[in-house]
Amino acid sequence: MQSSYSPLQLASACYVARIDLSAHGFYIIPEIDFDWTTGKGTPFRYFTYGAAFAEVEIDTLTGNFHTRVANIFLDLGYSLNPAVDIEGAFIQGLGWVALEELKWGDPAHKWIAPGSLYTCGPGSYKIPSINDVPFKFNVSLLKGHPNVKAIHSSKAVGEPPFFLASAVFFAIKDAIIAARADVGCNEWFPLDNPATPERIRMACLDEFTSAFASSDFRAKLSV
Repeated sequence: MQSSYSPLQLASACYVARIDLSAHGFYIIPEIDFDWTTGKGTPFRYFTYGAAFAEVEIDTLTGNFHTRVANIFLDLGYSLNPAVDIEGAFIQGLGWVALEELKWGDPAHKWIAPGSLYTCGPGSYKIPSINDVPFKFNVSLLKGHPNVKAIHSSKAVGEPPFFLASAVFFAIKDAIIAARADVGCNEWFPLDNPATPERIRMACLDEFTSAFASSDFRAKLSV
């Protein structure tokens, strides 16, 4: 009798013998209920809490920026894996708030076919790179607070650190506010997401932008 079998032989034998090689699991979260008609109920069993602080430096002539410091604080209960990719989610969020602009074919982008997405690949769609990682990057997890409503007292992590990157966006706007104050402009101004170098540059008022843009200039969004 053959002592060892290749994966292909095993799969073929199971197929002939009608043995199911697939498996799946399904978990029904308990203690949740929500009435969409009345808008009342408990749609989630628990919440993941977090906070982030960011310090950025902008170049008022080019619109470029660097995140000098980012501090993340998260409540993940008793984390199953403290080395989970929190940093990666934050950097992904940084791309969302400051780099990744969608450009569609419309009257403001006549070189793009109407309805076509120009930024559809790495050649035109700017995703975060190693150069976008904060110079000083700190992550702290709340200790001693188990989540009794989940497996092993842990909490899910994914979107929370992603959205905490909004701290970078607001730090960029604070830096622009400081730059505008230096030229005597303290008025409100719009800054849309993502805060691309082009938008940062146009928001930093000086003799170059004043010739063709007002203090409340707002770039047309491509949506």
